[in-house]
Amino acid sequence: MPWPPATGACAVDAWEDVVAPDAGSYHTVGLTASGRALAAGDNSYGQCEVGGWRDIVAVAAGSTHTLGLRADGTVVSTGNNADGQCEVTTWSGIHLP
Repeated sequence: MPWPPATGACAVDAWEDVVAPDAGSYHTVGLTASGRALAAGDNSYGQCEVGGWRDIVAVAAGSTHTLGLRADGTVVSTGNNADGQCEVTTWSGIHLP
């Protein structure tokens, strides 16, 4: 892949302390030990716009969307919502086993 990435792509300066990575079709997300989300790759649908996510305990990358589970049990999302996959703002009380 040529660097810098093509238009519509995103990148982070450093992937340090990543404890949980996940991959979508053309983007990758990561969770750091401090609860921050990172993302890099194709951002055509905004699926990499996780820069403000904090207190995250789990991340998941869909084909063109990204989900994050916060420590308080709420879910955040970004990216393509063509089929309602990002309509998670009312989800709460979700916890990891």
